[in-house]
Order: sequence, then C-alpha cells, then structure tokens
Amino acid sequence: MKLEFPEKGRRMAALLAFVLGVAWIGAPPRAYGADGAGCAANPENRALDFWLGDWSVAAPGSAPNATSRVILEQDRCVVVERWDGGRGHTGENLFAYSTDDKRWHGMFADNKGRVHVLAGGNSALGAVEFAGPSLDEQGGTALNRVTIRRISDTQVEQNWAKSSDGGKTWTSEFRGIYTRKEP
Repeated sequence: MKLEFPEKGRRMAALLAFVLGVAWIGAPPRAYGADGAGCAANPENRALDFWLGDWSVAAPGSAPNATSRVILEQDRCVVVERWDGGRGHTGENLFAYSTDDKRWHGMFADNKGRVHVLAGGNSALGAVEFAGPSLDEQGGTALNRVTIRRISDTQVEQNWAKSSDGGKTWTSEFRGIYTRKEP
C-alpha cells in the first residue's frame, strides 16, 4: 500500500525532516534528551520575542502590501514566521537558538522552492543577525546577511543583504518595515 499525501503535507513533512536533520547533525548525544522547558527561561532564546505577533509589512516609505505572523512553537524554543508577500509569494521561516553552539540558526523557505539555512553570529538587545552562503542567479556563491531589528514596540525592520564579492560590498535585497496590527 502506497501512502499519498497532499502537496502541502509533503512540503511540510520535507521541511520538518530537513530542519530536524540540520539540528541533529553533529549534535552531542545530550541534545537528544534536552529539556525544552529551559527555552522559556533562557534570555538568549528570548532575543526575538519583540517580533511575536501579527504584522503588516511594507518597504520603507510605501504602503503595506504583505503580512506576517510570528509565533513560538516547540515549548517556546522555535520562532516561526509565516508570511504572505502578496502576488502569490508565501513562505515560512524558522529560527532557533542552539544551546550547543550558542548561536541562532534560521531557515528561510518559500513557495518558489528557495531555501536558505543561515547561522546567527550576533545577537544583541533588540536584534539578531543571521549569515551564510547561497547560490546566486548565475550559480556562483553569494553571502547573505539577514538582520531582524526592533525599532519600537510597534515596528520591526528586517533587512536582507547579499554580497557577491566575499563581503566587501553589500546590496540590500529586501528591507521590510513590520508594523504591528491592532488587536
């Protein structure tokens, strides 16, 4: 008997398998039985809590044309962003702080088949930065730098920059201003 899954179910199963695989590669055995309840009390895990909620998203100086919902999952250990950029472009991003390597990790996936897995090198009060390589449109290597920064209680900025020269120069590919929706 062959099991058939709807398209959305296959995508979510593949995404979950990928994230779990990335999380387990090289993880010491103690990570398997780690107590997830510790995430709620660990200040490093709380670095993106300012971003939780429902948002309207716009490029600076323009009207909002996208939406985003940011929630906590897995005993408050994983930050999940589900976004709709308009015009049929949607995605889901997962972010988590690893107590093993003391860094944030992020996985960005969209309905166009693009997936980026980035590690965070920097977190400071009100901001987390992720960085890592990917392929550019010509098949060469590009560096990515994504910063999520708190502007105020009602605004957050996400800036995604790319470099094709090893980090000497950067071009902003996406800069979104998130404005908290009224409850």
